[in-house]
Order: sequence, then C-alpha cells, then structure tokens
Amino acid sequence: MMESRRSLPTSLRFARLSISRSPSGNVRRLESAPAVWGLGKVIVSTRRAQRRALFILALTLALGATRLITESWAAGAIAVGKCGAYGHAYDYPAEAAARAAALKQCKGECTTITMKRACAALSVDMANPCGAHGYAVEPKISRSLNAATRKCYEYGGKECVIRAWACDARG
Repeated sequence: MMESRRSLPTSLRFARLSISRSPSGNVRRLESAPAVWGLGKVIVSTRRAQRRALFILALTLALGATRLITESWAAGAIAVGKCGAYGHAYDYPAEAAARAAALKQCKGECTTITMKRACAALSVDMANPCGAHGYAVEPKISRSLNAATRKCYEYGGKECVIRAWACDARG
C-alpha cells in the first residue's frame, strides 16, 4: 500500500476524495489538500506577486518616461508655398526649430503653420496646383484632413487632394 502511495504525484498524495457526490450524483469530487500542507504554495505565490509588482512598477516607470519624452518633443510645422510647394517638420523640441526645418524644405516664398500636440494638413487643387489650396491644424489627423480639404473647396478648388500632413507627438 505504501508503494502505490509514493508513486503518486505530491498533489494527489495529499488529496482525498470527498464523501459528498457531485450535483449530478455520478462522480465524486476531488478536494484539495488541507491548508497545513499548502505552505510551499504560499511562498511561491508571494514570489510571483513580488515579480508581478516589480514588473508593474517597471512598466509604470517606462510609460512615465515616455510621456515626458513625448511632451518635450511636441512641436511641428508645415510650410505652404505657391503651386503646391510645401515642407513639413514634426516632433521638434520647440516651435522655432520646427518652423525653420519646414521652411528649409519648402521651395520659394512660403508661410508656416505651427502645431503643438496636434496634426496639420495641406490640400491643393490637382486641376490647378497653382490655384486654390487649404490647410488646417486640428487635434486629430482625421479632422485636420477633412478641414484642409473643405478649405480647398471653399477657395474654389475643383479636385482637392491632400498634398501633405504631419502630426507631432500627441496628434
């Protein structure tokens, strides 16, 4: 009898059959080991809880650092010129640096539109690229694309399309 008991896994050696039957009445339930024998599992659970807590702390710190980085690099600009000329810059530390980078990309005489934690879009009329155009700065990309296209049509555009768009860290 001792031989068969030792060959069973530890979890089953300490388990015992209950006297009560299952609700259907056909199978007996297997009860867990008494609480005195489960001390090893408590220690493992404590170690797991410590690991989980350490993981959550590390994840929280990483997300916090990411937020600080994105907040400091949250300036952008789009430069708009004649005949569809443009330049764009995003995720710069300051608006002046973003404006300078956008102007550097734009050919000819250009004006800049700055954005801070937002998205900007430029729409031009493909039927006449030197004609109507529209631009917009909105908190979300979809709103800026729609607003820029709408402005292009308001200024007389016939086939307005998005020429350029940019979002900074938040947009």
